[in-house]
Amino acid sequence: MTRKPTPPIACWLSLLCVLALPLPAAANQPETAQGSAESTGSTRATTPVDRFERYNRAMYRFNTGIDRVALRPLAEGYSKLPRPIRGGIGNFIGHLAYADTIVNNFLQGKLTDGGKDLARFTLNTVVGVGGLFDPATAAGLPKNDEDFGQTLGKWGVPSGPYLVLPFLGASTVRDAPTWVLTNALDGRSYLNPDALNYGLGALHLVDLRAGVLVADAAIDQAFDPYAFVRDVYLQRREYKVHDGNVPTSTEEPLEDPAGE
Repeated sequence: MTRKPTPPIACWLSLLCVLALPLPAAANQPETAQGSAESTGSTRATTPVDRFERYNRAMYRFNTGIDRVALRPLAEGYSKLPRPIRGGIGNFIGHLAYADTIVNNFLQGKLTDGGKDLARFTLNTVVGVGGLFDPATAAGLPKNDEDFGQTLGKWGVPSGPYLVLPFLGASTVRDAPTWVLTNALDGRSYLNPDALNYGLGALHLVDLRAGVLVADAAIDQAFDPYAFVRDVYLQRREYKVHDGNVPTSTEEPLEDPAGE
């Protein structure tokens, strides 16, 4: 009997936006003008890209508190493990979730990439001992990163306002509901017993958090850490939706916070 997919365990994923991909040049510009402007009460109520700012800031503080007392200490300890062990853990858990990328490549019409990702998944399953190792990259099949939020954006669905979710972190009104579909394609959701599913989910979260510990200093030193994370996240999402070719039209929502 097929089990109903369980929600993914995540908390501080908003930090991933800092390091996961190269960003357009705008992402490297100081955010103090945006952050200081949007932290005022009048702008907070009228900024289209962050119309839920009062709620978002409260949820950001909640997630940050959990990170400070639990997730970050665990990640710091985990980061001391030998790199091959951490690499194997990341490879295996990422392999379980790779069907999401394969499906969304095909949904976006990227048939070549979809075929390569399917070949990558097969090679890593057979030769890479269920995804524990990554021979596909050495064979010229690099890892791609696609999801249902990117697919919706590719087909013209606007991102909508920024939204910070409890435990899940940074998102948008467009992207937030897609975790249900993403989770349905994650192999972890069908593992028995449930303790194995949740255990791997927690391990994945710690692994991801350990990978972005170097971003903490940049966020902590920002004039407005909340605005910094928000702006980089939104720019990264646009970068990914457009495969790096982000339009410069004034219609782009990313220009609203700067008042351009």
